[in-house]
Amino acid sequence: MGDTHPSVRLKPKVDAAKFRHGFPWVYADELVLDRRTKGIAAGSLAVLEDANRMPLGLVSVNPASKLVARVLDRDPDAQIDADWVQTKLAAALALRTALYDEPYYRLVHAEADGMPGVVVDRFGATAVFQPNAVWADDLKDVIAQSLCEVAGVSNVVMNGTGRTRVAEGLPEDRVALVGDLPSAPLPVTMNGATYLADVQGGQKTGLFFDQRDNHGFAAQFAPGGRVLDVFSHVGGFGLAALAGGAAHVTCVDASQAALELAAQGAAQTKPDVPFVPVQSDAFKYLEAAGESGDRWDMVVCDPPAFAPARSALGQGLRAYERAARLSARLVAPGGILVLCSCSHAATLDKFRSACLRGIGRAGRTGQLLHSGAAGPDHPAHLSLADGGYLKALFFRLH
Repeated sequence: MGDTHPSVRLKPKVDAAKFRHGFPWVYADELVLDRRTKGIAAGSLAVLEDANRMPLGLVSVNPASKLVARVLDRDPDAQIDADWVQTKLAAALALRTALYDEPYYRLVHAEADGMPGVVVDRFGATAVFQPNAVWADDLKDVIAQSLCEVAGVSNVVMNGTGRTRVAEGLPEDRVALVGDLPSAPLPVTMNGATYLADVQGGQKTGLFFDQRDNHGFAAQFAPGGRVLDVFSHVGGFGLAALAGGAAHVTCVDASQAALELAAQGAAQTKPDVPFVPVQSDAFKYLEAAGESGDRWDMVVCDPPAFAPARSALGQGLRAYERAARLSARLVAPGGILVLCSCSHAATLDKFRSACLRGIGRAGRTGQLLHSGAAGPDHPAHLSLADGGYLKALFFRLH
């Protein structure tokens, strides 16, 4: 990418200390966006300077984005090349291999692993790579080859879809960068269950590794019980409950394709245990089940983000409260209720308060047993650690 780079400068009133301390994002209202800066090509590297022109680090620039610059390296003279990529990947791999015996995990978690906008999930010999920033999209072939060399994978699939790429001005595409697109869903073993990841046509990379520890915690309460998993996707909590000894599992989701994968996973996990997939709008199902008087020993509600941005926070919290109210009605006395949120904008305190309101409105009381978060293969960047996106609350209801 060249040895010399243009500079971009912070506005005089912007405190440069947070960038010296490692904050990785520079927003449009923090930079001097003169004609020269606006003319920098998206994905280009630049030296970030404070208002006194003292260098703060090396950034990738996208003048068309609200997030104009992402800090790639605190060394303004760093070379962003194959060696740089491989060093980042090797450090990320060392953490995951220390955590997990089998090669199923999030291998790269964006800024926290020093690769802003880059997500890589590993499914054995296949890595699914999401380049959600222009610099990473420009280097996608280098990153793909580096994944093969460092992690030893033989297939690298690029999943170039989602809101983040659209916001970066990148096209949506899904293609094999190395090897071939898998012709069938890939089996993944976690918590004693077998999941099937559709890396070609599924949501995100095909599977959500971030809930792994929460699945395992919930499975402790499954033996001998009836379990309802709402917004189940490919069977996240439901399959873990099957593996944990549940006597009966019902999974509810709007996607028939996801439910078919859940059913295949159930057949491979515990083929002799009743497993019922139900395609339905989740709220309609919860309302109907409440009216029918049906009850379960454990009810899980793990919806998509109801508050994906701050502007949607109020509406999102009301949706979480409603989900808690409807779900709490379905829990048998002494049973377990699991409520989850993957909304960045809904802090743990706000999400917990919404859940408690919903449980109270359902006429239930109980105990908060545990607050779960994303697993350690989804580490948090130190400057972004305040608002962990994933929350899982475990209640025992009277």
